[in-house]
Amino acid sequence: MDGETGRGQKEALLVNGRVELLGQIPNSSNATFLVQLSCGDDSGWAVYKPESGERPLTDFEPGLYRRERAAYLLSDYLTWQVVPPTVIRNDAPLGVGSVQEFIAGDTNEHYFTLYADSPDTHPALARIALFDCITNNTDRKSGHVLRGDDGHVWGIDHGLCFAADFKLRTVIWDFAREPIPARLLQDMAPLAEAVPGNVAELLDDAEVTALQRRVQRLLRDGVLPVDRTGRRYPWPLV
Repeated sequence: MDGETGRGQKEALLVNGRVELLGQIPNSSNATFLVQLSCGDDSGWAVYKPESGERPLTDFEPGLYRRERAAYLLSDYLTWQVVPPTVIRNDAPLGVGSVQEFIAGDTNEHYFTLYADSPDTHPALARIALFDCITNNTDRKSGHVLRGDDGHVWGIDHGLCFAADFKLRTVIWDFAREPIPARLLQDMAPLAEAVPGNVAELLDDAEVTALQRRVQRLLRDGVLPVDRTGRRYPWPLV
């Protein structure tokens, strides 16, 4: 099975699979569930975040699942494979929400351990840092970075992204001032002129405009930004 075929099957399962709740994932700010998906002979695990389980926020409207989907679509557009395949399901057990492929890996690994112990992951980690700058991620905890059993490094939990106001909070500051690789600049350059329609329809106009401006600034500077305040960290850190 080639990569595209395997990815297509995974996304088809996310879209069409019957959703069965297996249990709630602990220590999450919002209600988050491990689910079993099944469709014919195909089955797999996924992470389900229903809108009904969202904690009310003052700076984000309800419907964080839309931002989870938008982050995946943007990652896919960029071909960066930062965000696992993520869909919106209206027919899930607790109502509309995001359903994301479950990434199996070592639960003791996260950003801090990968950065310290696995230098081979640094290009992927720096790419996630750049993605967070583009999406204005306000919640990149260390535990939101996973290495799958296949070695691929993923970013998860993108419900608090895409705000129009600058809200970047992340633990990934180790690559500050490093040049952005030319290939990544090339990948993101079209966003300075237009945001893909399937992403834009999940955001409001001010958020789309702000995304373009963030990209324009990154293209102009050509380096990953610096936290000059020393306060742009989420809590808890992991």
